[in-house]
Amino acid sequence: MLKNSLILVLSFVAFAYIVSMVLLYFLQDRLIFPAEPLPQNHQFEFDAPFTEISFPVEGAMLNALHFKQKNPKGLIFFLHGNAGNLVDWATDLHFYQQANYDLFIFDYRGYGKSTGKLASQQQAIKDTQIAWDFIAPQYHNKPIVIYGRSIGSALATQLAQKVKPALLVLVSPFSSLIDMAKKRYPIAPTWLLRFPFETNKAIKNVSSPIVLIHGDKDDFIPIDHSYKLQKLTQQPSQLITISGAGHSDIHEFDEYIKGLANALP
Repeated sequence: MLKNSLILVLSFVAFAYIVSMVLLYFLQDRLIFPAEPLPQNHQFEFDAPFTEISFPVEGAMLNALHFKQKNPKGLIFFLHGNAGNLVDWATDLHFYQQANYDLFIFDYRGYGKSTGKLASQQQAIKDTQIAWDFIAPQYHNKPIVIYGRSIGSALATQLAQKVKPALLVLVSPFSSLIDMAKKRYPIAPTWLLRFPFETNKAIKNVSSPIVLIHGDKDDFIPIDHSYKLQKLTQQPSQLITISGAGHSDIHEFDEYIKGLANALP
């Protein structure tokens, strides 16, 4: 009877493990990209002039905001994190005014007023390229900075290795989602991950200067990830450590503002 009970328990544990792995495989897009939509009639309100834009990608329309200065030095092409939408990410607009840079920022599929749903890593990378191709020609004679925050840093690096921006800025980046998954889901095999986002491989192919900015109190993506990435850079790079900053509040620190402003070309 004891043997039968043990077999029953082990069978239940094995079944629960298999079910959890299946759910992790099919639902990971919701964990990695927990889209927060907005009504299509939502009216954006900001303290700076802007143009709202929509442009097509395969099977969807992406929504973007373009903040312009009168005679800008260049453009910051902003790839935001995996939470929120343009309402939350189009912030610190006075910084762009003081730096005299235009800002272009768009919502991923399913976020804000963007339609569709992100189905794969390659789709996210392709959408980012389309967004770049849409706006970059307007700045052919001016520097364009690709800026990626958190998960946006992975997309930023993937794009930068192809288009060679004047500068690549990675804020709170991870070395790869594989490394993140190993820490958070140690019992899950890494081959289950459909969004590996291996920034540690892509960054080796970036031929632009790179600035990494990371908070030393970041518990979500520890600063060790930035240390690893900097060691892999092939071009001049700088790591700016923001003392006391975590993952979500790093932009609130003066050292972050100063560091970013000094890094702009």
